[in-house]
Amino acid sequence: MNTIDLARQLGAALQQDERYVRFQEASKASDTDGELQSRIGEFNTMRMELSSELHKDESERDADKLVALENDIKAVYDEIMAMPNMIAYNDAKAGLDELVGSVNFIISVAANGGDPMTCPDRAPSGCGGSCSTCGGCG
Repeated sequence: MNTIDLARQLGAALQQDERYVRFQEASKASDTDGELQSRIGEFNTMRMELSSELHKDESERDADKLVALENDIKAVYDEIMAMPNMIAYNDAKAGLDELVGSVNFIISVAANGGDPMTCPDRAPSGCGGSCSTCGGCG
């Protein structure tokens, strides 16, 4: 078996992990949440409006409109982030990101000559991922 075949097996194993499954479920739930999607659409429309206003010549910009748009965007963003399906999505994404980060770190350690069987599951605090300048993992 070669390295690419092993990587494919690793990819399949990742898709069986509970963090991946949880992320897929949370993603579907947020995608089908009509209220959440409506608020995201509203947020994106306001961002485009803000961008349009910012791209005007400075003399043509409406300062009051800019302030109002920024405040409205922040309020809608806060509402979106507080919605249950968005909270679940962000929590699940963080879990999957942590898993992928651990896998990437172990592979990076191995690619830099370290022992993938004894290195930590994740980069030690302050680690940039390059083993060439560090002896911290052993």
